[in-house]
Amino acid sequence: MPNDLTFLQLVQRCDNFSDSSSEFFSEELVPLYLSDPGPQIGLLRPIIVQQLKIENERSRKENLKELWFIHEKYISFASWANTPAKRTEAMKELCERWRDTGLFPDVCGPKKWRAELYPVYKDPLGPHDAPLDSDESNCSFDMERSACALFGVVTYGVHMTIYQEIESETKPEGRELKIWVPTRANTKQTWPGYLDNTVAGGTPSGMGMFESLVKECMEEASIAEDVVKKHARSTGSISYFFRTSAGWLQPEVEYVYDMAIPHNSDPALFTPKPLDGEVESFELLNQTTVIAKMRAGRFKDNCALVIIDLLIRLGYITPDNEPDFMKIITRMHGRFEYDLKR
Repeated sequence: MPNDLTFLQLVQRCDNFSDSSSEFFSEELVPLYLSDPGPQIGLLRPIIVQQLKIENERSRKENLKELWFIHEKYISFASWANTPAKRTEAMKELCERWRDTGLFPDVCGPKKWRAELYPVYKDPLGPHDAPLDSDESNCSFDMERSACALFGVVTYGVHMTIYQEIESETKPEGRELKIWVPTRANTKQTWPGYLDNTVAGGTPSGMGMFESLVKECMEEASIAEDVVKKHARSTGSISYFFRTSAGWLQPEVEYVYDMAIPHNSDPALFTPKPLDGEVESFELLNQTTVIAKMRAGRFKDNCALVIIDLLIRLGYITPDNEPDFMKIITRMHGRFEYDLKR
């Protein structure tokens, strides 16, 4: 593990798609369009392009309609898959068959399968509506969460930090920050044993961001709904393009929330406790310890970004004490590396 990562390096570990030192940097990627013509919704690696050609060949042999229109420079859904319902059903069959045949076990195999549908939007920076019977909504279809990285589609989540600030004469800012930090369970399908944000989770199809946050707060941290609704505050978002060590594509948007523990409040109301088995334990750590663990690579990559965002908003990271301040700010609010057509 590294022990001296800078804040910018922590950002680069997460927003790493354009890293020229990566063994996958020269890989030729193909845009995935919703239709022909239509908006770009994803990005495909050569191995997936080849597999979609095989899928069409399989469909022809079985006298089924081909799902994919394959052009020399891009791929889209075939013209018959022209509603969210049709695309959702087609992707369900495809992803479940890939799971059952062990085609991409490191991504959507039985041990990685989440049994949770994620929305795919025509405009990934547009409204988070639900799919309609027609193709009039921004949501173009739903697909299995674990398979999203195979198609390079943008996914979404919510991350919240529960923290408190106390006066301190020994700190330059005159105050000390303490953050509730969980350790992920060793049974987690991704990033087992790493440190996380106080509450975090993906946003499933049909669920609003704050509704998703309320659900995650109870399931992961035993924080009551009335406490969340009264004290949680939306503070923005971060966006980045992550590429896994195996080369899979994960552009992501995380909606960021804070829960500042009020002075003279009952601390028990804000003390997180594991509930659903996804978290091993919680610790209330001061900012010095949190930053040391971040720089040692102990945090899940995108969770380090959320904490950096918090430290910036609370004035602990500033243009005066961080030489890479503007690089950090811009890298955490990317529009991704491919041209998302409007």
